[in-house]
Amino acid sequence: MIRIVADTNVLVSACIGRGPASKVIEACFDGRFVPFMSGPLLMEYRDVLSRTSPFPHARLNAHERMALLEIFLSRCHWRTAHFKWRPNLADEGDNHLLELAISANAHILVTSNIYWSHRTFAISSGQS
Repeated sequence: MIRIVADTNVLVSACIGRGPASKVIEACFDGRFVPFMSGPLLMEYRDVLSRTSPFPHARLNAHERMALLEIFLSRCHWRTAHFKWRPNLADEGDNHLLELAISANAHILVTSNIYWSHRTFAISSGQS
């Protein structure tokens, strides 16, 4: 199975519309992807999904967004990054995503951040 870490913007996009982000979340629900979660990422999810500003015309209301999050969490595997590898990303607040991806030995870190598009991270755990 494909291990992933989904950035907050992926879940937000899935709440707003039915585009590629929705397909990623659906793949987590049907078992094609195995999502990984950490305490900092969960706090970020809850904070952003409880806001009103990104969701004025979203297909999901606040109650439905929290229900989606709970269902998503039921599919997640939990990891704690026991190290602080600081990649010094343009958004310092996203460092925890890369740390989680390393800790989980994730195949993919899913994000719609455009500043990540020109970066390549090669991470190997020594496992195949």
